[in-house]
Amino acid sequence: MAGDITTIARPYAEAVFERAKEVGQVETWSVALQTLAAIVSDPRIAEQIANPNVPRERTRKLVLDVCGDDFPPEAANLLSLLAHNRRLAALPEITRLFEASRIADQGVTNVLIRSAFEITDAEQAAIAASLAKRFGGRVDITVETDTALIGGIEIRAGDVVIDDSVRGKLQQLAQALQF
Repeated sequence: MAGDITTIARPYAEAVFERAKEVGQVETWSVALQTLAAIVSDPRIAEQIANPNVPRERTRKLVLDVCGDDFPPEAANLLSLLAHNRRLAALPEITRLFEASRIADQGVTNVLIRSAFEITDAEQAAIAASLAKRFGGRVDITVETDTALIGGIEIRAGDVVIDDSVRGKLQQLAQALQF
């Protein structure tokens, strides 16, 4: 399901980012999308969005009313388009993809490192230097400890996944043994 929502959200996020960059309003769009994502993530609003019996216009108006009067007109147009296509639930993913594009455009790569054990500051610095060389720019690292990995690390940077965990190796072995 997560892949499905990303597939739905990607064209919207790319179009919005291109337009925002074209008119020099990347930060304005970033704030507007974060606002919309927060609103549609509210359980009461999400319930309205998920209900096929609620008219699309009513859902659009509800979200727009929460946004306030000073909401950017182009963002309101996006909201109308998403409401018409029953895609409002994709707004958090659209926002995530937009932010990833914004950060990538600034030459920064967000990297998530999951490790079975704590990673020292020196190890983080060494990994960051290696990844900066690989991705050709600055990297922002987030480190999580996940004992389910059993051992090793898993690195995620956008669509790139480097899985050097024991769990990953066991999954590869299990897959290879299946006929």
